[in-house]
Amino acid sequence: MNNILVLGAGYTGMMAATGIARRTTAAAVTLLNPTAVFNERLRQHQAAVGQDLGAHSIPDLVAPAGVRFVQGRAARIDADARRVPLDDGRELAYDLLVYAVGSATPATPHAFTVDDPAFAEALRANADGVLTVCGAGLTGIEAAAEAAETYPGLKVRLLSRGAPGTMMGPKARAYLTAALDRLGVEVRTGTAVARVLPGAVELEGGERLPTDVTLWTTGVAYSRLAADAGIAVDPDGRVATDAALRSTSHPEVFAIGDAAAIRQAYGTVHGTCQSGIPSAAHTAESVVRLLRGKAPRPFRFGYVHQPVSLGRKDAVIQFTRPDDTPGRWYLTGRAAVAYKEAVSSSPLKFYRARTAIPARMTGRTGGRRNPVPAR
Repeated sequence: MNNILVLGAGYTGMMAATGIARRTTAAAVTLLNPTAVFNERLRQHQAAVGQDLGAHSIPDLVAPAGVRFVQGRAARIDADARRVPLDDGRELAYDLLVYAVGSATPATPHAFTVDDPAFAEALRANADGVLTVCGAGLTGIEAAAEAAETYPGLKVRLLSRGAPGTMMGPKARAYLTAALDRLGVEVRTGTAVARVLPGAVELEGGERLPTDVTLWTTGVAYSRLAADAGIAVDPDGRVATDAALRSTSHPEVFAIGDAAAIRQAYGTVHGTCQSGIPSAAHTAESVVRLLRGKAPRPFRFGYVHQPVSLGRKDAVIQFTRPDDTPGRWYLTGRAAVAYKEAVSSSPLKFYRARTAIPARMTGRTGGRRNPVPAR
């Protein structure tokens, strides 16, 4: 019996673990995660303002597929011995490892991140104060809109070097800008934050903006587990992968989602649920092919959309080309809200499915429009 160990029970780890277990009985699949509650990162902006999303038990989600769940934190990876010691003294062995530890927003003194439970408490305590959101990426936009809608007496300020929604086409971007204005969000572009102080945000140049609560949404931090184990990583700390998503230095290791440097013809895939779940489903298929003595196939992925929530009553969806550049079509209003809700709820449906979800069903695959680059 082959031991398959999946590190991380985010969107990608859950998809990989259940996908492997439902495809074969020739392997024992173990899923390791520090907590037993599934974190819906697609809804973090909702949780951040105190909305009750319910608790989804990871053991309950994966048990029907035959996955063994272990709650614990990996202390390190012993790549030579193919073992993962945990910080409580336990140890897990593997024949194949799926590295799905994700990424996080770096902590900044005197500021919250969107996944910090204390952020919701701080907003409730300052419902008539000032919230400053640093960074106008999708996380910053969704959090600012959600906070402004939830707390009408809260002054919400969004700071960014560039304009919000620069990745969208001009019409979708104009709709997003108008929605933020309707919600009363003050958008300041061309600004860079030098540091966050208690009760203020200092901009480059010295200007200080008073604030009661600061939310930091910029930057990405990657776990050092792989690098410290001698597994090849890119300059950012993501596992370097080949065309089949196997480590370039340790072929018994697959890396998926945010934690992997996945190359496609248009460049390196950026970490999103949209790309992470297909990479996990593909890896599940690849692991089973290996167990059957077959070579894994190359991974091909193309983007489909850029969905953005603008509170509970509005949203904008920019449909894209496979390389994530904006296409002609976009969706707004109630139709966009329904679309975004379908996207956000789909992962849980995948995990609860009685049969394995084919990789081709979780994302746009390549063909001629999205070839795998030559190495």
